Amino acid sequence: MPITFFPDAGTLLICDFVGFKPPEMVKKRPVVVISGRHRRDRLVTIVPLSTTAPVPIHDHHHQMDSRSLPGHLANSPTWAKCDMVATVGHWRLDRIKIRDASGKRIYMAPKVTDEDFAAILRGVLCAINLKALTIHVR
Repeated sequence: MPITFFPDAGTLLICDFVGFKPPEMVKKRPVVVISGRHRRDRLVTIVPLSTTAPVPIHDHHHQMDSRSLPGHLANSPTWAKCDMVATVGHWRLDRIKIRDASGKRIYMAPKVTDEDFAAILRGVLCAINLKALTIHVR
């Protein structure tokens, strides 16, 4: 079910990329919101996450700290693919679903750590050829 709120920058969600075409992302995957509200309602800019390590690793890749990832997402090394930034509609986004110790489903929209968010922003700047500006992102 799509989100019904405007996510803040740094929020971790799931995005359904179905309908995109390779080499774009084409399945559901975790994403980090890098913008809040756009001038146009219901659009959000995101960076997708992947458990597939990039080869080779570039400045536009960032390995996430497991503290930024809830539940089973924290069990595998996870990479922010900052060169694949996208602007998507709210209808593609949903909260993260995890299970608690008793097996009950929990829906959440946690925030990533400040360090991970800053690294993602630096990665996006590198991806769009603005690496010189990364000194301003803390």
